Amino acid sequence: MFLQQVINGLATGGIYTLVALGLTLVYGVLKILHIAHAGIYALGAYLALIAYSIYPNIYFAFAFAMVGTAIGGYLVQKYLYWPILDKPRIVPLIASIGLFLALEELYRLIWGPYVIPFPQKFHWKSYNLGHIRLPGSDLFIFALSLFFLFILYWIVNRTKVGLAMRAVSDDKEVAEASGIDSKWIIALSFVIGSALAGAAGLMVGVYYNSIYPTMGDVPAYKSLAIIVVGGMGSIEGTVIAGFGLGLLEALLIGYLPFAFPRDALAFIAMIIFLLIKPEGLFSR
Repeated sequence: MFLQQVINGLATGGIYTLVALGLTLVYGVLKILHIAHAGIYALGAYLALIAYSIYPNIYFAFAFAMVGTAIGGYLVQKYLYWPILDKPRIVPLIASIGLFLALEELYRLIWGPYVIPFPQKFHWKSYNLGHIRLPGSDLFIFALSLFFLFILYWIVNRTKVGLAMRAVSDDKEVAEASGIDSKWIIALSFVIGSALAGAAGLMVGVYYNSIYPTMGDVPAYKSLAIIVVGGMGSIEGTVIAGFGLGLLEALLIGYLPFAFPRDALAFIAMIIFLLIKPEGLFSR
């Protein structure tokens, strides 16, 4: 039972991590909390729904959702954040919350307030490893999460673009003095983070076979808790905190003798870290 819960937790943690990484990238380069990122996550699920109705292929839906959310993220940073970057940090935060609420209402107006099932119910092939059952859906999500994390790690740590992103994150003025176009790097961070959120939105829509306007509510605050626990702006901390949260939720549900509100665990962890280690796991 323990290994079974670990497998379920890793799949859930992969989704949490992909959503939270977008917040981490944006905070790393802009030092603002991009709450509207959860609205981009829900947009990915709806775009996948549109794509699958046009051409019923899951990989086409992935590409369509990620490209669409990447464009959406670029437009958000250009027309919402960039004009107010010189304002106090509370101004972009309020603007981001307002955009998030507006996106939810927009989805409600376009697709209705009800839960929409994915056009096709996927029948995942499961595998048995001794007494452990490996659900195909969990393996699919976990493998995709690892793939996207590897791509992000390679970009950030093995390319000149990633070096520029880290330079802007450390000191924007010095990076610009060294010839780095910080505006382009900021836009790229939004594009990459939004594309990852779009992929996560599609995963959740397929995994739970449900898409609805407020599906970004829970990921919004869980992502905030994850980046606080991992360390604001730390990609490594976000990955560990995201997978750790998924594992803890699965284990608590499997072993506690009473019903535990799993969605409260993220805030409990955040409160504990704010009291004991407020800088997070890997913050400097």
